[in-house]
Amino acid sequence: MKGRVAAFDTVAGRKASALMEDGRLADLIVDPADARILPGAVLRVAVDRPMRGAGGAMVRLPGGASGYLRRAKGLSPGDSLIAQVSGFAEEGKAPPLAQGFIVKSRFAIATPGKPGLNVAKRIRDGDTRDSLLAIARGIGPPEGLGLILRSHAEFADAAAVEDDIRSVIELAEGIASDRGAGDPELLADGADAHSLGWRDWPAPDAVEEGAGAFERAGVLDAADMALADERPLEGGGRMTVEATRALVAVDVDTGGDTDPAAGLRANLAASRSLPLALRLRGLGGQVVVDAAPMSRGGRRSVEQALAAALRADPVETTFVGWTPLGHMELTRKRERSPVPREVLG
Repeated sequence: MKGRVAAFDTVAGRKASALMEDGRLADLIVDPADARILPGAVLRVAVDRPMRGAGGAMVRLPGGASGYLRRAKGLSPGDSLIAQVSGFAEEGKAPPLAQGFIVKSRFAIATPGKPGLNVAKRIRDGDTRDSLLAIARGIGPPEGLGLILRSHAEFADAAAVEDDIRSVIELAEGIASDRGAGDPELLADGADAHSLGWRDWPAPDAVEEGAGAFERAGVLDAADMALADERPLEGGGRMTVEATRALVAVDVDTGGDTDPAAGLRANLAASRSLPLALRLRGLGGQVVVDAAPMSRGGRRSVEQALAAALRADPVETTFVGWTPLGHMELTRKRERSPVPREVLG
């Protein structure tokens, strides 16, 4: 199927969304198997005990669960405040949270405590930027609340953008009025797989919804290769991605290519493919890449290829550097739930 197709289905009892581009799987989001507080959820939490050496604090969540609040200086046990879940927890650890919150929707992001009107840098047309700012100014965000107009708004209907801005302002004002006083409470849910697909995939050419949507859109066939541990690389090499308890291990090899430049070619291809491979499987945390043998002179080209691929990837990822053994190290935000290959059958 040609074009961009967004599919919204349920697999193994979980909500799931997939984006197909010209018959290839471009994105995949699957809810976790167990009920939990999703990233983006806004909570009133209570400080349990500061972790002074780490600069954070353990906090109590609704239902008696624990969370880890980052950058929690100046807080004391019993303090109540508003925080937002910033990602999925590593296995056996408390979910990470950050003080304050934002409200993100399809066309706009509300930023309480950070006033100002901004338009995404990807929108470069001056007239479009002015039109979007005029819509936001016409609504008049309340004092102390900022707005960021997302790139998805560039080609959207003006009325839809206006409705979206009003919705995020209303939700942000409602949460901010809580003042962070009282017992731990869920103030706003995080986005599930269906909500994330609707929010973050602009203007698909077609939409498939309901039971059988993945099959109709070709997701199941495409996922069989996309979720495999071993992925062929352009030029004949291979890349193997394996999630361990401590980190995500990536091995790059040249396959049957014995040319002197084979290692560099394989590493360049792996750098271009790695963000998608990690995103489709929902993998984050520490990522260590065992690169194919190449000269030190090739590292700069590999870094440039990786940087270009990461710019097009929505998940925050940082290139840390090279180890003495020649491994690449990255850190990637855990904002998606891992997707086991077997979940799609």
